[in-house]
Amino acid sequence: MGSSGCGCCATFLFPQEHPIPKPEGNVQGLKPSQLAALTRLFNRRFPAAEVYTVDQARELSLLSRALGRQVGLLIDRKGRVQMVIVGEAGSIMIPELPRGRSGQERLRGLRLLHTHLNPGGISQEDLMDMLFLRLDAVVALTVNPVGDPVQWQAAHLLPSPSGGQPYHLDTPQPWDRTESQFVATAEALEEELARKAEDAREADDTPRAMLVSVSTQPRIIQERNLDELAELARTAGLTVAGRMVQRVAQINPRLIMGKGKVAELEVLALQGRAGMMIFDGELSPAQLHNLADITERKVIDRTQLILDIFAQHAVSRAGKLQVELAQLRYTQPRLVGKNRAMDRLMGGIGGRGPGETKLETDRRKIRERMARIRKELDQLRRQRSFTRARRSRQGIPLAALVGYTNAGKSTLLNTLTRSEVLAENKLFATLDPTTRRLRFPAEKEIILADTVGFIRNLPKELFDAFRATLEELEAADLLLHVADASHPDLLQQISAVETILAEMELDRMPRLMILNKWDQLEAPARAELADAFPHALPISAKKGDGCKALLEELELLLLRHPASLVATDTPTVLN
Repeated sequence: MGSSGCGCCATFLFPQEHPIPKPEGNVQGLKPSQLAALTRLFNRRFPAAEVYTVDQARELSLLSRALGRQVGLLIDRKGRVQMVIVGEAGSIMIPELPRGRSGQERLRGLRLLHTHLNPGGISQEDLMDMLFLRLDAVVALTVNPVGDPVQWQAAHLLPSPSGGQPYHLDTPQPWDRTESQFVATAEALEEELARKAEDAREADDTPRAMLVSVSTQPRIIQERNLDELAELARTAGLTVAGRMVQRVAQINPRLIMGKGKVAELEVLALQGRAGMMIFDGELSPAQLHNLADITERKVIDRTQLILDIFAQHAVSRAGKLQVELAQLRYTQPRLVGKNRAMDRLMGGIGGRGPGETKLETDRRKIRERMARIRKELDQLRRQRSFTRARRSRQGIPLAALVGYTNAGKSTLLNTLTRSEVLAENKLFATLDPTTRRLRFPAEKEIILADTVGFIRNLPKELFDAFRATLEELEAADLLLHVADASHPDLLQQISAVETILAEMELDRMPRLMILNKWDQLEAPARAELADAFPHALPISAKKGDGCKALLEELELLLLRHPASLVATDTPTVLN
């Protein structure tokens, strides 16, 4: 089919795919002639083996001095100017850039050449920009008061830290000594990072994460907490690429750690090919969004990691609903309009516009979904209550297994009842409550219930969401506190479980301490624990050692002398 109409109409209907580039940054108050001079910089082609040509250095210096502001150019490896940036007299702010090139081991393929109107070379701010944006290099061209170039200085990243620094800072060079190897250096750096990444891929192809602890606690406690965080990461299907520990006098409310330390973390993540950063503890909404603004890697905290594990392992309808409710409760306060995703949508005075409309829509959808989930959980709770009432009328005693996650509760349930409940050497391997009947020789039986494992600083969202699941504990006649006797943090884990029971107002319920994995202890350690917990029962749930004594104790307490079960302030039932 032929076409008709003038060319101007076609241009109006079909705008150009590549609009004319414009300078970015602090361009307010500039004259049209100055804006035109800045725009002409897009047409310059920089040499591959030089910082610039002599004419390009003079042009950039004169223009920067005339503006009284720093001028920066983002140049690709073919020497083309991709962005012209205007800053203040003493600094320059790089706008949000498109997503980086694919691959965690790759640089952005851009170098920054910018002017400095004051004496001095590369600043700390320049180095931070290079680290966070993964630039090939940063070059500062010093300009004197009359607009003449004086000297230049460059910096680039290193594949491994040298002298404690993740970058190399060149000595200043006279402005007319223009030799450089920026492209070759950047390509060599990428080859080294790719080689390390390939070695890591050969070892493990799972997603990789950096673990971070920033706390006022002693370093030994932080290291111990990161060990547990590493186990959580492994359970979630992640490979730990590295860890960082920083003890601080006070938590930074904006970024949780100083910007310099964040830059160091970014380099470690680049070197370790980590696409994710996991912070021990819980990040505030502001910290989460501020960190996401300065790094292209995914940033999550310990609560998000635990929620993800629960989402992976939930099987029953109730479990899935409870996980979803916990995730929505966590997400709701973190839906804020002022972030990188919303900046482009928000408009109007005070931020009114389509971005905020979408934000309010998302919040409303979350509130409606949470209301529906609560109704379904209330119905499931009533069904469970009916089941417990019927069981109570039958007079069948209930013993509930509680304890720190991965202490061996599911393994013990399988051994005692000859069941095949999922039992893995992972944290939170099982989530949904499981009940099994345990029959004794005298034609009597009890109900044995396995519940979700506890963990230190259990996220409030999970604690509230799984209250329905933990109602099984309230109906129990006896709590069996299973502890991992071989764990180096045994006492801390026992304390964490007791704290959670107290928060649930279950701390006065009768309970029996069971020290599992007894076979993994040497004789001196066994003697020490036997003195510390004289009424606890040592067992090996996996091998079955000690289970006969446990069954005899359960039969005695629940079937022969149930009246001996009284409320207690101690974590064991006295014989």
